Amino acid sequence: MKVHFIGIGGIGLSALARFLNNDGHTISGSDMKDSPITKELQKEGIEVSCPQKASNIKDDFDLVIYSAAVTDENPELIEARLNQIRTLSRKEALPIILGDKKNYCVAGAHGKSTTTAILASILQSSALIGAISKDFGSNFRYVDDLVAFEADESDASFLLSNPYCAIVTNAEPEHMEYYHYDYDKFYESYERFIGLAKKRVLNGEDKDIKKLKIKDATYLYPSTDIKNLSYTLKDKEPCTRFDLKDLGTFEVWGFGYHIAIDASLAILAALNELDVESIRINLLKYKGIKKRFDIIQANDKFVVIDDYAHHPTEIEATMKSVELYDNLTNLNNRIVLWQPHKYSRTNDNLEGFKKCFRRCDELVILPLWTIPGEQKIDIDFPKEFAVYNPIFADRIVATQGRIDLIKDEKIIKSYDEGIFLGVGAGDITYQLRH
Repeated sequence: MKVHFIGIGGIGLSALARFLNNDGHTISGSDMKDSPITKELQKEGIEVSCPQKASNIKDDFDLVIYSAAVTDENPELIEARLNQIRTLSRKEALPIILGDKKNYCVAGAHGKSTTTAILASILQSSALIGAISKDFGSNFRYVDDLVAFEADESDASFLLSNPYCAIVTNAEPEHMEYYHYDYDKFYESYERFIGLAKKRVLNGEDKDIKKLKIKDATYLYPSTDIKNLSYTLKDKEPCTRFDLKDLGTFEVWGFGYHIAIDASLAILAALNELDVESIRINLLKYKGIKKRFDIIQANDKFVVIDDYAHHPTEIEATMKSVELYDNLTNLNNRIVLWQPHKYSRTNDNLEGFKKCFRRCDELVILPLWTIPGEQKIDIDFPKEFAVYNPIFADRIVATQGRIDLIKDEKIIKSYDEGIFLGVGAGDITYQLRH
C-alpha cells in the first residue's frame, strides 16, 4: 500500500509510519514544520513534506492516516477526501497496523511508556512506544510479528490494539474530557481492553484496577511480591535492584519503587515468551527512555534531569527518584523547573500539583504550555503555590554546567550547583537541551 501520514512528526504517528515502512509499504508524510523526528524519517527513506498543503496528496495513495491534532480544515485531509482516498485517524488505523501481530499492549495513566520500553528490551521484539527507548535509540523497532505496544487510553484507542497480552500499570482517571467525565464509561473501557486479551498482567494493588470487573489475570502485588529493594549509581546512572516473587534478583536502569513495579509487570508478561534467566539478562539491555528521568548533564556538583512528568502522580514519583539520587550524591539542593501543561489538566489536578513538589528546595514555574484551541482558564499561580515561594521565569537557558532563568529577556538568577529537574510535556525538554 501507499500510505500518507498527516502529522508524521508526532511521537506516536511517526512510530506507526516507521512500522508500516518496515512492513513493506510505501510511506510518505507531512507536518507543519521540520523537526528532529521528520529529519530522522527522511534519513530512513520516508518522504516528508513541510509545511502541509493540498498538493502533497497524490492520486495513487491507498490510505491517508492523520494525527489527533489534525482538524477537518487541514488542506491535505480536505484534498484526500475530495479525491475519495480512504482516510483514517491514528486510532482507526490501529487494526490495519496491529491486526495480524502478536501484541503485548501496555496501558495505564502512568508508567506505560517505561513498561513498554522495558518489555521491548526483555522480549527483543518489535516495539511501538510513545517515547524514545535508549536501548535502540527510537520510538520504534521492527524485528518480527511479536510487538511491544504502548496502548493509549486517552481516546480509547487501546480498544483497537488487538492485544494478545494486556498489561495495565494503573487505571487512574485521566483525559476525562474524552469520556465526558463519565467514570463508569472510563472504567468500562479498561475492562473491555483487558477482556480482549488472552493473557492479562495487572497491578493488583492499584486502587482503580481494583474497581474493575476482571476474570482470570496474573496479578502483581508489589508490597509482598517485590522485596529487598536497593538503589545504586553506576557511572552516575541510576540502578534499581529487587527480588520478585520466587524468581530471584533483577537489576533495571532507573530509580524508584515505581521502576521496580514497571519492570515487574514487564517480567511477568515476558514469562509467556521467555525463560526467567533470559529475562534477567535481557532486562540489563534497557537503558531508560528519553525524557523519563533522563540525565542530560552530570558532574560532581551539577546534574540536570529531564522528565516528561506532567501529572501530579508522575511528578511525585519522579521527585522520590530525585531524592534517592540526592541521597547517593549529596548534592543537597533540588531545584524543580516546572512547565504546566494544558489549562484543563492543571486546573483539574490543581490540588495535586500544589502537593507534589514538596520534596524540592526551590520551585521555578514557567509559562503554561497549552495546545491550539484550548479554552483559557484563569489560574492564580502566585497565590496557589505561595507555600513554595516560587520563582516565575519566561524561559530557561541551559549551557554546560549552568542554568540561567530569563524574565523579560534578562537573567534573573543563575545556577551552577544542585540537582535540576525539568518536568512538563511542552517545550521544556528543548530548553534544557539547547
